[in-house]
Amino acid sequence: MAESKAKLADFDPVWDRIRQEAHEIVEHEPILGGLVHSGILHHDSLERALAFRMSLKLASGEMPDQIMREIVDEAYRRDESLGAAARADIVAVYERDPACHRFIQPMLFFKGFQGIQAYRVAHWLWQSGRRELAYFVQMRVSEMFGIDIHPAARIGQGIMIDHAHSIVIGETAVVGDNVSMLHSVTLGGTGKADGDRHPKIEDGVLIGAGAKVLGNIRVGYCTRIAAGSVVLKDVPPCKTVAGVPARIVGEAGCAQPSVTMDQLLEGKS
Repeated sequence: MAESKAKLADFDPVWDRIRQEAHEIVEHEPILGGLVHSGILHHDSLERALAFRMSLKLASGEMPDQIMREIVDEAYRRDESLGAAARADIVAVYERDPACHRFIQPMLFFKGFQGIQAYRVAHWLWQSGRRELAYFVQMRVSEMFGIDIHPAARIGQGIMIDHAHSIVIGETAVVGDNVSMLHSVTLGGTGKADGDRHPKIEDGVLIGAGAKVLGNIRVGYCTRIAAGSVVLKDVPPCKTVAGVPARIVGEAGCAQPSVTMDQLLEGKS
């Protein structure tokens, strides 16, 4: 029984595929061999590879990469859900982003994926009571990736952030599982009010480029928010909203908007 459990623990199809793709890259583009070996092939797990990559990106003159590596390694060691979320996010990016052709691409090249993994470490620090360090990671994520996510925000698994420029997610925001959003999305407040003041995004929502969802409102599951919309009121599940201010313009048009990534409004009413 113990041997069976060990074999099951060693079964990691996402990491195995990434390593296979890494060998293919080295074979076809040897000039990237140093990057691929140091970033992927020198590590024995996805978590270790992520910690290495993240430490390089988040390090600065104020925080050496060795110390940052120790922090991230500790987070992955103490909270297995971080690695599970990373795997779900990789699959989400691969399935939803037409520019993603390999599992390895988000690991090496996509700042939306890398930024959300760094947020997850900051969130772990926040929950562990290490709030100043969590703020430091938030600052470095903003500086390096152009994404500003408060470490207290709660974000689920299977998240795809495409392009990732100018994403802002506030302190009391909640984002469910299998949500997709494009660049310049804001999940923000409406003023200086304290307390629970940010949106609650349910599972399977698609948020188009430049959309702003403001205030302590709820966006129902499997809803589509059209690009450039400003959402100020609750949205029922499985609807399409558009406009400034946003209004319901039809049904979602499909069972899983965040997966199909269909942003056209024609024929959705």
